[in-house]
Amino acid sequence: MSVACMQPRNSQDLKERTAETTAAAKRDAKAIAAGIKEGWSRDKPLDLNSASKEDLVALPGIGAADADRIIDGRPYDSPNDLLSRRILSKGKFDQIADRVKAKK
Repeated sequence: MSVACMQPRNSQDLKERTAETTAAAKRDAKAIAAGIKEGWSRDKPLDLNSASKEDLVALPGIGAADADRIIDGRPYDSPNDLLSRRILSKGKFDQIADRVKAKK
């Protein structure tokens, strides 16, 4: 077997490994970006009256359906409205209580 015959296979292997590495780097970059976003916002409570669905889903224990209910229930006078209006269970509310506010 000559070296010329092996070259396309090595090039193909290199291309596949590069594609796999690039895909992994892309996943890692997304995770890093999400971590940075969460880190920056941890010290600042999220406003229930203006937060996007994406921001709400990023809260611990909050899924897409919960976020939709929160958005549909706007406006809020207080985060406790999530409990009094039965938008979230006590358990879910307790997970996010220190991370949300209701700006008027």
